[in-house]
Amino acid sequence: MTTITVTAIKAAQRLDSRGNPTVQVEVETQEGRFRAAVPSGASKGAYEAIELRDGDKNAFGGKGVLNAVRNVNEVLGPAIIEKAFDLRQGLKPLDSFMVKLDGSRDKSRLGANAILGVSMACARACAAAQVS
Repeated sequence: MTTITVTAIKAAQRLDSRGNPTVQVEVETQEGRFRAAVPSGASKGAYEAIELRDGDKNAFGGKGVLNAVRNVNEVLGPAIIEKAFDLRQGLKPLDSFMVKLDGSRDKSRLGANAILGVSMACARACAAAQVS
């Protein structure tokens, strides 16, 4: 059985169904490309992980996610590619690695939206790796 690893990760800012910016992540492996867009809830709980928003009132009323996109492209992506996780082994090691890389209690350093986007795209890649 061959190892299936992430060979490329890229993120972009997209608009969700309510017209708000959201993070879209595309992960590439030997099995193909897998994409996920991060949903954003309309309400926020006191104990929720923190979405990283840009805060620039001139761009989407401060709701832009370019900093989270940058964190995927410049921090999470390169670290995950370097670590060469075998996606046939599942998502738990990769998710634990991202949480540790963030280092905050509420995922506010890299952004829960950046981490979740990578996790969701990798979950699809993991599923494809299990089928092949």
